[in-house]
Parts: sequence; structure tokens; C-alpha cells
Amino acid sequence: MNVCISQATTLPAGVIDDLTAFADIESAGAELWLTKIEKHLEQHSFDELKNLFVSRNLRPAAASYQGGLLLSQGEQRKAAFDLFRKRLELCQALGVPTMVLVADFAQKVDSQSLQRSIVSLKQAGQWAAGFGVRLALEFRGGDTFCSCLETALMVVGQTGEPNVGVCLDWFHFYKGSSKPDDLAGLTNANLFHVQVADVAGIPRELMTDSDRVMPGDGDFSFTPLADNLKRIGYDGWVSLETFNPVFWQLKHTQVAELGLMAVNRIFE
Repeated sequence: MNVCISQATTLPAGVIDDLTAFADIESAGAELWLTKIEKHLEQHSFDELKNLFVSRNLRPAAASYQGGLLLSQGEQRKAAFDLFRKRLELCQALGVPTMVLVADFAQKVDSQSLQRSIVSLKQAGQWAAGFGVRLALEFRGGDTFCSCLETALMVVGQTGEPNVGVCLDWFHFYKGSSKPDDLAGLTNANLFHVQVADVAGIPRELMTDSDRVMPGDGDFSFTPLADNLKRIGYDGWVSLETFNPVFWQLKHTQVAELGLMAVNRIFE
């Protein structure tokens, strides 16, 4: 298991600033925030970005996130897949092994929509395979569709694509309808990425991304997660992902260092 920091944790910081901070605290890797990287490349060269990773021995662990692929139709679908292709090219060039996908927002999902999402994810997986990139489907606890681990595992399993797996976000595991028994469906073959954070003193129905705090500082139990990662022999990345505006006001190196210590502590 490898620990990294998500650029969402230092979202307002410049790309060079936060990646340098991650390297300074000897984090093994960074989870990239795609829109942030894309905006950076409007003003800076790709070679400069690539050299930063190489010179500081920092690995791009994953990239988040791509949406709009599963249920969109017509022009929206075309636009989503056009962006997806460009992002696959970027991931391939940077050596990013895994791209995180999220299910499309939907007011109501019927059996036809479910089947369409499986077909679309299968197609996306085939595209990604051509670029040497894996896709990790993230469930979101507050969404109408794909709001729990059980559904994410079902959709991923029915694609039949070996480079399509699950992103397990522990915040969304707690916020949504996922159950501890669902963790039994995880294997080292279908779990592609893990994201962790904590929340203190807020009911699940009211939790928002900005309520995320460092793992171990809130109410979540990480024992079931740690036990199951050990059970399956998980050898992928665990990423600290918070969107807390309080952290954004602190020094990037301080946030990254505290986050790395917190993640390592819950898995000791």
C-alpha cells in the first residue's frame, strides 16, 4: 500500500506549489485534480510539469475526475467523450495509471438507464485500455445513481473489462447506504484506488465535502477498511482527499505533512 495526497486537499494552491510541497514531505505520490492540471497547462509547458515529477521523484498516483460518460446522450455524450479522450492522452503522457470516474447525476434511474451505464462504462474502459490507463468508478453517497459500494461493484463487474474497477472513497462509504458487508466484494483485482478523510459531529445526511477533516480526527471507524485492505493484499494507493477550506488557508507543506502522518497512523 502506498500513501499519497490529493490536490483537492490543497485545491487553491498552484500546481507547482502543491506538488513541490508533497515532494518536500517525501510523499510517494500525488493524486492529480484534472481541471487544475489542465488550467496550469494553459500557462506552462508540459515538459516543465513532467520534469517536476521526475526531478522530485514524485509519482502521479491517479487523476480525478471524469464525469458525463455513463448516462449522457447526443451532443452531451460526444462532448464528454471528447474531453475524456484528451484526458486519457494527458494521463498517458504523464504516466498516470488510474483515472477516477463518477456516475452521471440523474433524477431517476430505471433498468434501461442502468444497462446504458454498463455499456458506456465498458466502452470507456476499452478506450482507456488503448492508452494504458485504468478506470476507477467512484460511488457517491448523496447521489441518486451509484450511491453505494454494492452498486459500483455490480456495474464494474458487468462490464467484464479488466481495466475497470472501483474507487473506494471512505467519506462516501459513510455518507451513503454502503454497509460493512459490502466490503467483502472487494478484491485486489477490482479495487483500483482508495480515498480517505473523516468527519466530526455532523449527521450523515448533512455531511458535505467541506466538512472533511484529517483521518482519525472525526467519527469514522477505519478498522473495517484497514482489515479489508489487508485481507485482499491491497497494493495500490491510498489518497488523502479533503476539500476543507480551513486547510486551504494553511501552508501547503504543513497540510501535506499532517495528512501523511494521519493516513499512516490509521493504517499502523
